[in-house]
Amino acid sequence: MKRTVLTVALLLSALASTAFAASYNYLEPDDFKTWIESGKKVRIVDIQVPQEFQEHHFKGSLETNAYPVKSAEEKKQLDRVLPILSAGTEEVVVICPRGGGGARNAYDYLKEKGIAQSRLYVLQDGIKGWPYKELLATGK
Repeated sequence: MKRTVLTVALLLSALASTAFAASYNYLEPDDFKTWIESGKKVRIVDIQVPQEFQEHHFKGSLETNAYPVKSAEEKKQLDRVLPILSAGTEEVVVICPRGGGGARNAYDYLKEKGIAQSRLYVLQDGIKGWPYKELLATGK
């Protein structure tokens, strides 16, 4: 009996973690590099804090300084770019320091505000894990 309960618990845990992992669209750096180099139309929503944005960001990024997208004030920073995102149909890539909780918070908030999940992506490992530093800009 204990073995059956343990097996069922492990199975449910595995299913729950799979469902959680599948709820976000992650974009691998190599794929994003291909998008950039091919000129694919994409909206880049950068949630880094101002100092980090000045140190490195993607050209054409929408600077929001919304990281970690937990407070109402941080979410309000994303509200500024919603009209731009809502007016288009291109993919939206969320950039944060490491591609973790802040990016997922932004993704969830944008989805809640009507941006289709099929358009939303999180850059895997964030900007700190981006291997192609030559494609980054500095300053404002």
